Amino acid sequence: MGDVKKKNSPWFELITVPFPSPVTSILVPKRLDIYSKGNFRRGTDLFREKTIDLKNQTLKVVTFSHTPGTKKNQNATNHLNLTDNMSSSFNGAEIEILKTVSMAMNFNYEIYEPENSDVELWGRKDSGARYTGLIGEMVYTHADIALGDLYYIPTILNLMDLTIPYNTECLTFVTPEALTDNSWKTLILPFSGYMWLGVLLCLLMSATAFCLLARFHDHVSRLKEEYESNIDVIHVKKKKVITLTIFPEVYKMDNNVKYNMMKGQYNKPIKEGQAIGLYQFSEPVNCLLYTYSMLLLVSLPKLPTGWSLRIFTGWYWLYSLLVVVAYRSSLTAILARPVPRVTIDTLQELYDSKIACGSWGEINREFFKTALDPILRVIGETFETVNNSDDAIDRVADGKFAFYENTYFLKEAIVERQLRFQASRNKGNSTNDTEVASNIVEEDRSLHIMGDCVINMPISIGLQKNSPIKPRFDKHIRRVLEGGLIKKWLDDAMQKILNTEIQTNNKEEIKALMSMKKFSGALVVLFIGYVSSMLFLIGEILHFNLVIKRDPNYNKYSRSIVKNLDRKFYTYMHISI
Repeated sequence: MGDVKKKNSPWFELITVPFPSPVTSILVPKRLDIYSKGNFRRGTDLFREKTIDLKNQTLKVVTFSHTPGTKKNQNATNHLNLTDNMSSSFNGAEIEILKTVSMAMNFNYEIYEPENSDVELWGRKDSGARYTGLIGEMVYTHADIALGDLYYIPTILNLMDLTIPYNTECLTFVTPEALTDNSWKTLILPFSGYMWLGVLLCLLMSATAFCLLARFHDHVSRLKEEYESNIDVIHVKKKKVITLTIFPEVYKMDNNVKYNMMKGQYNKPIKEGQAIGLYQFSEPVNCLLYTYSMLLLVSLPKLPTGWSLRIFTGWYWLYSLLVVVAYRSSLTAILARPVPRVTIDTLQELYDSKIACGSWGEINREFFKTALDPILRVIGETFETVNNSDDAIDRVADGKFAFYENTYFLKEAIVERQLRFQASRNKGNSTNDTEVASNIVEEDRSLHIMGDCVINMPISIGLQKNSPIKPRFDKHIRRVLEGGLIKKWLDDAMQKILNTEIQTNNKEEIKALMSMKKFSGALVVLFIGYVSSMLFLIGEILHFNLVIKRDPNYNKYSRSIVKNLDRKFYTYMHISI
């Protein structure tokens, strides 16, 4: 602006710089008008909206391949000049937005990738305080527009302008499946924890009731026998006399057989109405064992006497029948279903799994380090930056890593890994399979996208700082968003991936086949039974040799501790034999 006095009449020259032409080494300003004596000489519209029509100016667009915003074609080059009637080397939702806005604002664009875009991606601040990647191109004004799923976060807003968000992406982790296999718990899966607690309490209470009733009936039977013995003294004396009938064949018999013969002469004959079967419940250990056997629908060796005990036994059998039927039906349903997959669906589960986490780009690591959530900050302390998504997905499949990205990108990465697996399998197989070559292998299903989103991140398009085209960009993006075109373009970008994705319900899983993996629960129980039996057997042997045999009242013929009259009987029996 100049102020020059001529004939005592000041005048003002209004000049500006051209836009969007970049400034080269020499700045050549453009004269707009001259103001003098209260009027403009030309009457130029100084504040017209210049971004309505950019008059086919060419804007530079920096980008890299990142689903679903941009996806580079296989035969694309690093640089390509584009107009509204030319095909693009990139496709995706953001490319469609760029095409629409370029037609509305009448400009052309040149898409290019920054150096080392496959490694730098969005970019970072290096040791020399210089920015690299896509951010560096925008900071140093090498590009006018940036495409690449830019997050609407303060870190990027401090370096460039962002349009209004056109989409909200779910950022989460892809995690390995089946870190732990619960097939060994098949036999306890039919009931919940509280159900098992209820069954156990009922077992203990029922065993206690059986034991008390059996001891009550045993006590009543003893009182009755004592009463009868006091009345019939002759019978008692007669029974105390032991008669031995010795045949020549007896000397040839085994000691155990002779012992049983002598014991049969000593025992009293069973009378009508005498208590039978009370030994099953009179001892606590036997009582618990037989009560548990009834719960498994195993019949008792003898039905105990006593109507109270019999009635309680009948009702306990009904209870056992209901429990067993419910357990068997639930177990059958579990075995008929496919093997359940143990997945990670929350941040807490991811933290508890202790697997490494990472993603590409310094932006993601800074997000975790500065997060308000304590779990995210803990994950951010060991967050890794990767440069190759294929290697990261392979690490996830090995169960050693969790990769962080948007769900669109993760689905594509999973499908690409399955395609690579299919291609290597077909290459190594010389015979013709009956399966169609385009089908994805059904065995490769070890990846799972976490159910919870770490954050629903707004996504925008980047512009230069204080860019004059931002209001017009926002207006057109809002229009295509309200018209539903953004959703259509996102669906189009993911259509090929969704068509290739593996269908989880295959024919083998629908069939109720019993595999060895499902049967592992029974093997675990059998192994526990073998180990427990061996331990108890060793314990019994040690107890017999260290305790029973060292007792003064131990009888080597009966292999038990015999006291008082019983010792006299066994001694007499041995002498008689």
